[in-house]
Amino acid sequence: MRLTGPDGAGVRERLGSALFSRVAGPEGPKNRARIHGTPGPRWFGPDRPIRRVHGDASMFIGGLSALLLQSLHPLAMAAVSAHSGFRGDPWGRLQRTSTFLAVTTYGTAESAQEACDRVRAVHERVRGATSEGTAYHAADPHLLGWVHVAEIDSFLRAHQRYGARPLSAAGCDAYVADTARVATALGVLDPPTNRAELTERLAEYRGEVRATPEARDAARFLLLNPPLPLVARLPYGVLAANAVSLLPAWAAAELRLPRPQLVDSVCVRPLGFAFTSAVRWAMEPSRRRTAAPVA
Repeated sequence: MRLTGPDGAGVRERLGSALFSRVAGPEGPKNRARIHGTPGPRWFGPDRPIRRVHGDASMFIGGLSALLLQSLHPLAMAAVSAHSGFRGDPWGRLQRTSTFLAVTTYGTAESAQEACDRVRAVHERVRGATSEGTAYHAADPHLLGWVHVAEIDSFLRAHQRYGARPLSAAGCDAYVADTARVATALGVLDPPTNRAELTERLAEYRGEVRATPEARDAARFLLLNPPLPLVARLPYGVLAANAVSLLPAWAAAELRLPRPQLVDSVCVRPLGFAFTSAVRWAMEPSRRRTAAPVA
């Protein structure tokens, strides 16, 4: 059976284009050409682990899991809730994030620095107070540190479980070291540079993270009420279940997200492998042209 339509375009190409459009937005093709086509030195060479991790389909699961984990810091969640507009424009936020990751991972050193400078300028303006009256500032290096380690731990967990080519122990350390370059440019002080330091740093935040009502509300929105057509709800459900499965046990418990061990091992994880394989298959033509499905 040929998976092609009357116009000769394959199912694979159409699905890949639809995924890319959703993740990268209307400016995706132009951004992709600029990121990969502009000559100049890069922060990371072709052989660096950050390119392998950020270019893999496992990032779909890792990204959603990272949002859930990051929401557990009350100050970070308050800032996101008040300033990010993730409810009104969740796809726009996703597209801006994916473009930032692509620029800093694959773009020129100049473009990567400019992207970090823009984010720092936005963070500098984001100030406020939680519902309990605690002040926050998005540019606070300690708060930025939490956002960074929660994100990188989630990306790495996803890659090691669902990635096409999981990293060796040395590769995991090198990935954390790569991401420290970006974190420093964003204002994080002394980011972890290997996996042991990453684990230690996450543990150091454990005493100040917890699920606020805002965090649980955000989890319900992300997992149960995403702005998607009915046809996309089933694959998104697989993505969401695996994002929860990827969380540290304490984080899932804080968010009151059920994770029965038998269901997780027999059903959720196998579906996660099938999901990432399908995304990887669909995105492959685009990845061959650009070496990066992220943007």
